[in-house]
Amino acid sequence: MTGDISANASGSTSEAAVLVADDLFAGYVPGVDVLRGCSVEVRHGELVGVIGPNGAGKSTLAKAVFGLLRVRKGTVRLHGDDVTNRPTHELVRRGVGYVPQLANVFPALTVEENLRMGVYLRPKDFAARAAVVEELFPVLAARRRQKAGSMSGGERQMLAMARALMMEPEVLLLDEPSAGLSPIYQDQVFERVREINGAGVAVLMVEQNARKCLQICARGYVLDQGRNAHTGTGVQLLHDQRVIDLYLGTLARVR
Repeated sequence: MTGDISANASGSTSEAAVLVADDLFAGYVPGVDVLRGCSVEVRHGELVGVIGPNGAGKSTLAKAVFGLLRVRKGTVRLHGDDVTNRPTHELVRRGVGYVPQLANVFPALTVEENLRMGVYLRPKDFAARAAVVEELFPVLAARRRQKAGSMSGGERQMLAMARALMMEPEVLLLDEPSAGLSPIYQDQVFERVREINGAGVAVLMVEQNARKCLQICARGYVLDQGRNAHTGTGVQLLHDQRVIDLYLGTLARVR
């Protein structure tokens, strides 16, 4: 049963929505759906978190929205236009950025070359966009000639986000950005996500660190077995006893 903590956080289409995924069914094996009726909505300038247990379909949702996994049923809409199963380059051109959890940089290329790959559809904009992302990620400005493969995991994550921002997206999809990082780098990543969102970029963040995700997001969705289990504001979900008991655990209690 879906628990809608907030009446306005149920995933229904809103006039202010930039991205809406409605009743999605998708999976990796023919006839086996990982997503089974999942719905999410991201409004203009909003930071939305998606949490849930392992195998709930969180990363599958991000891939399906971005066209990396075929949607078998349901729709993905961008500004009201149906973009279900559209090619990823079309979504990038239309203002959607995506940062995968794994293989999110080109390790054999330098930092600068990675950033250039991020703006390949608008190469003339490289200098202007690089200046913007390097202000947000100062470490990259000092490492332009360094090979991405020689950077730490946290630095590579920063580079991956910076590359996705090179096309000046209106909405950014993040697939578990803190996965595998040290606590210090996790904190830095979450702070950068807040800054990106504060600059006006809507963010849909799939995240394994449920507590920190809910602390910074405006609204959150809890997925379980490919379906919406609970929705609400980040604060509401953090304090909801059902969410704590089933998904966050006692260590996530907020005093």
